[in-house]
Amino acid sequence: MKPLHGITVVDLSQFLSGPSASLRLADLGARVIKVEHPEHGDIGRDLYMSSVRINDESSFFYAINRNKESYAANLKDENDRSKVLKLIDQADVVMHNFRPGVAERLGIAYETIKQRKPGIVYGHISGYGAEGPWAKKPGQDLLVQSLSGLTWLSGNEDNGSTPMGLAIADIFTGAHLAQGILAALVRKGMNGEGALIEVNMMESILDLQFEAITTYLQDRGEPVKRTAHNNAHAYLGAPYGIYQTSNGYLALAMGQIPVLGELLDCPDLLKYQEKESWFTQRDEIKAVLAKHLTRRTTQAWLEVLEPADIWCADVLDWERLLAHEGFEVLNMIQSVTMSSGLSYQTTRCPITLNDEQLFSNRGAPILGEHNSSLDEELRL
Repeated sequence: MKPLHGITVVDLSQFLSGPSASLRLADLGARVIKVEHPEHGDIGRDLYMSSVRINDESSFFYAINRNKESYAANLKDENDRSKVLKLIDQADVVMHNFRPGVAERLGIAYETIKQRKPGIVYGHISGYGAEGPWAKKPGQDLLVQSLSGLTWLSGNEDNGSTPMGLAIADIFTGAHLAQGILAALVRKGMNGEGALIEVNMMESILDLQFEAITTYLQDRGEPVKRTAHNNAHAYLGAPYGIYQTSNGYLALAMGQIPVLGELLDCPDLLKYQEKESWFTQRDEIKAVLAKHLTRRTTQAWLEVLEPADIWCADVLDWERLLAHEGFEVLNMIQSVTMSSGLSYQTTRCPITLNDEQLFSNRGAPILGEHNSSLDEELRL
């Protein structure tokens, strides 16, 4: 039995941050009832990452909302809202990612729900919190990345601001909400006390940068300086980066530059004996490395470096990754099936409990699929 078996979550959230949190709770055994607008559903159903569609809807939605039930209700309609409140009355957790003030207007704010059910665990995601000049700005991943300073850590010095290629603000915020909900459920199990858990995307993306921001604060605000080329971390010295080889790319993490010079048969690296130079002269060191590494294949360099315990790796695209034995051993892909019989492949939960990997074979729900069964079961 999964650890959250018996826990019911009413999820009013949309897009990625909130649904990614409820996905993790569902993976851990919670029953997640996703409340969606009866006409268009979660807007994520129409948010296309590419031209790939599943059941004529966005693959984005199907990745995030597997293993959930769908209840269609218009929270602006009094009758529908009454049903949703009755759903919440019988739940352990309720969560949403409405902008500040919306939950109050809809009559589902924390204080309202707490009066109905004092032990409720209530989770709320916002873009920037309830106060300050950003409070009413849209909590969208690229915008949060841009405001947070994160985009000045990736890419080379002359590349300008470079965002991450994933919606990491959404994903980390969802993870933080799930953590808060799990902590509140532990306390509720001990003394019956409910909780209000609030996280926002800006604070989550700032927390992601805790190492770099701490360094910046101790560095008296010295400007962040990325390397001119092969940059992988603005605060780490050479050789840290990804380098082109004769047939692909090679990632180099930590390593002593003179040792690399010996192993790679690159005399030009031997003059950098002082550790301080690996940071102060990292551009010229990386330039030497970049030129030298193009002379041989990635595999040839790996055969030299790995036996010497140098931290390095091949750089894989998804085609090569999915065909790799290392990926196969992880068993990260599962097949899930919708009630219509349509099956699709997606990733599994990355958590292993008592040596057991967590799988679920239920795909994403059709909009409003569970209205009748929930109305009957919960007498709504």
